[in-house]
Amino acid sequence: MSDRKYLHTERAHYMCPNMHFGIVAEIGAEFDENRIIKSIDVLRSAHPLMRSLIAKEQGSSGIYYEEQSELEIPVTIKKVNDNWQTDYEAVSSAGWNVQKEALLKVFVYPSESGTRVLFITHHLLCDGRGLLQLVREFADYYANDVKPQPVDEKLMESLNDLPDGSNLGFISKLLIKDANKKWRKEGHKVSYEEYLKFERDHDSKQDIKRKIMNIDEEELDTLLDLCRENGVSLNDYLVAKMMIDESTDRVVIASDIRNKIKNYKEGALGNYATAFGVVVKKKSSEIIELAKAVDHEVGSIISKPDKEMLVLSCYFNMDPELLDAIAISTLGNFESKAGRFVGSKMFGYEKRDGHCITNLGRVESSVISEAIFIPPASPANRKAWGVLTINKKMRICSIHSR
Repeated sequence: MSDRKYLHTERAHYMCPNMHFGIVAEIGAEFDENRIIKSIDVLRSAHPLMRSLIAKEQGSSGIYYEEQSELEIPVTIKKVNDNWQTDYEAVSSAGWNVQKEALLKVFVYPSESGTRVLFITHHLLCDGRGLLQLVREFADYYANDVKPQPVDEKLMESLNDLPDGSNLGFISKLLIKDANKKWRKEGHKVSYEEYLKFERDHDSKQDIKRKIMNIDEEELDTLLDLCRENGVSLNDYLVAKMMIDESTDRVVIASDIRNKIKNYKEGALGNYATAFGVVVKKKSSEIIELAKAVDHEVGSIISKPDKEMLVLSCYFNMDPELLDAIAISTLGNFESKAGRFVGSKMFGYEKRDGHCITNLGRVESSVISEAIFIPPASPANRKAWGVLTINKKMRICSIHSR
């Protein structure tokens, strides 16, 4: 079927553990269980990917989003004092069968300010900005009856959807071509059932600690003034802080590319982000000096599409079934030299000592008073920060994989 939405860059999230993340938000509207269910149904009607499971195409390696007209989004109503972190941990430890389970799970709690919601999504549904949009759409309808506009998601399908000049350089292309060749020569592949067994075993051994850092309006204003005076962004400052705190010279940051790619439809779910490593070899304990070096490095990367889009170009150039095998052959017991090479040398799954920041930006909202973004605990990372600022209240969720 020509109108099927296939996984392309999303394929990297299909057979990889810990590809889920969340947002917990305080909504200033009276708790109403029926209204909650209706609001989720309104969102589901607006977004085809929300009512889809992942399916395998018969007779090919194609994996696609298959719409299910009766698919329900699981909504769990909790008590006032229940801890959202406990519910998040329960989802994390249970694994996620994307062929049978909806790509979004919702928990709702009555709270002093009205209603608290926890949205947990699989990365196959959207990126961080997409989830923030979904939470805001929920809050707007739940509190004010504002319906989201229906949109037919159009995903990235080839290198042609990226900015001109995004393709890999000669050496990177050669490495991936060689990995593809070795993979095909091995003549085997990972079934989804094999992956699910590996995922359950992997999740049972996880030791992930989460900590919330609160930066309120006065402290945030001071930070913003400091950044403006020195010509750096708040994100540059945060990257520099992580480098100093963690004694590292490399931090991966997520980058929203909705305004750079050719097929993004406003309001669509899906993945419209890339990520790149910011490396600053200069040692400095002075945070502003380091932030200026970060700013220079980020500017250099985003001015060159082949650098900014490197990870997406890798996905487009790699055999999809090799992408499936990377996590299990590096972290599990599936034997693939090609998969292990890519997982250890290119994806960082062997050392597992990466550092990452995803900042969803600053939002003003009349219905959401504050929110926390819980970043994915990627197998490549030892430490990750999820940053979200609502109404001048910045919340940093720090996760540490041990």
